Amino acid sequence: MKNDNLYALLEAHFPRDANAPCLETHDGLVYSWRDLHYGSARIAGWLRSLNLAPDADGCAPRVAAQVDKSPEALMLYLATLRAGMVFVPLNTAYQRAELDYFLRDAAPAVFVCTPQREPELRPLAHAAGVAHVVTLGDDRSGSLLQAAASHADGFATAPRAAHDLAAILYTSGTTGRSKGAMLSHGNLAANALVLDEFWGFKEEREAGGHDVLLHALPLFHVHGLFVASHAALLAGAPMLFLPKFDARRVMQLLPRATVFMGVPTYYTRLLAEPGFDRHVCRNMRLFVSGSAPLAAETHREFHRRTGHVILERYGMSETLMLVSNPYFGIAARDRIAGTVGVPLPGVSVRVVSDDGALCAVGEIGHVQVKGPSVFRGYWRMPEKTAEEFTADGYFKTGDVGHFGGTGKPDGYLTLVGRSKDLIISGGYNVYPKEVEGYIDEMDGVAESAVIGLPHPDFGEAVAAVVVGKPGATLREERIIAQLKEKIANYKVPKRVFVVDDLPRNAMGKVQKNVLRERYGKTFAA
Repeated sequence: MKNDNLYALLEAHFPRDANAPCLETHDGLVYSWRDLHYGSARIAGWLRSLNLAPDADGCAPRVAAQVDKSPEALMLYLATLRAGMVFVPLNTAYQRAELDYFLRDAAPAVFVCTPQREPELRPLAHAAGVAHVVTLGDDRSGSLLQAAASHADGFATAPRAAHDLAAILYTSGTTGRSKGAMLSHGNLAANALVLDEFWGFKEEREAGGHDVLLHALPLFHVHGLFVASHAALLAGAPMLFLPKFDARRVMQLLPRATVFMGVPTYYTRLLAEPGFDRHVCRNMRLFVSGSAPLAAETHREFHRRTGHVILERYGMSETLMLVSNPYFGIAARDRIAGTVGVPLPGVSVRVVSDDGALCAVGEIGHVQVKGPSVFRGYWRMPEKTAEEFTADGYFKTGDVGHFGGTGKPDGYLTLVGRSKDLIISGGYNVYPKEVEGYIDEMDGVAESAVIGLPHPDFGEAVAAVVVGKPGATLREERIIAQLKEKIANYKVPKRVFVVDDLPRNAMGKVQKNVLRERYGKTFAA
């Protein structure tokens, strides 16, 4: 009987030469495919030794991880799959209040954190009912590897069906309460396989080529963990594994790579480097951009400087990749700035009006999707899940866009807006309601409005407009400092404006469009 565990699929595509390089770190350490396989086996063995039982509803135990990027962090993810458990990656920027919510909501049996944060987070995890807390550092330190060392380097991957849960990714909601998107082994496998073909990995491999992925994305995000890592593992392609994006280090490594994936901020920073040119990119075959809109100016300038046309794509935590500009064809003609491309094979995308009718080509409406990579629903939120799907099974993305239009083929999707308040800053989603909640709790604050403003580097920057209570004295630097103690840094406003009142419409609703116009040039170059 076929094992639909994602790890079984990935392992089947590993190179025959298990001693070939798989991961090369920033400090020159090289891990072979055998190292990856054996290392994840030992961690999986330790997980199984805990004798963790499924929940009363039959859900497999969860393993939550807030760790820095490292080869061992990737092994932890793969080990969780191999053990048949559910992986819950957590942004390394999350602070206590956020982590307390995630640990209580996901109810993991195991929590892995960095050694540096253990004194702070162990009591928090235990209070949330987590039975096992271990640590993992980016320098191979921590109690996880010590515990796993005594286990065998052979491990029989747990059998799983395609519909079985593999991962929970938390995504912010407009209500401020984060939702856990449930992704199955089948979701992840389907997306990895379609991208392997659509983005040319399969053709390159079958033609005798040898892709090398320059991996500078974080591992707690869909882009870095599921898109980039899965692509390399499925292609049997070694990864140049950077702990974080650094433009000059990326430039040094690009001549050794063939594929690079990044958020728009990465590309604007590369273009800011005087030495970034065609010679640096001479061996590259593919640059991919996602997680936020790429400015048309960046698209054009990148082509002028390097001769390469960035491939833009569209996806979500709930759906993985949905739409992509084509890899094959004449790149300058077929990859169109400002569009996210065509639906991937097997994916159905439609644009509908407020009443649910299909929109004509060029007509703006709500983007809805259906396909094998679309998630099962939100973790323990059946009502919310039901709200987000149509009667015929389409997921309501909350994005607004249109097919075709002036100068664009009819089958190309262009996104023109998002869920009404979503801010994407440097590739990370920020929902104003959540940030407003923390600001409104502060002494002296009457109300607040959080907005996204154009930013030359981050695409959008978070800003807050705050009204004080009578007699209160509010200071921008103090508000920012308090927020940095409570929430991830990318959610913290880069500017805070203290005003007497907020503009409202006749119904009393805050007019954020007015605020965006008022402060729109705050970060202008």
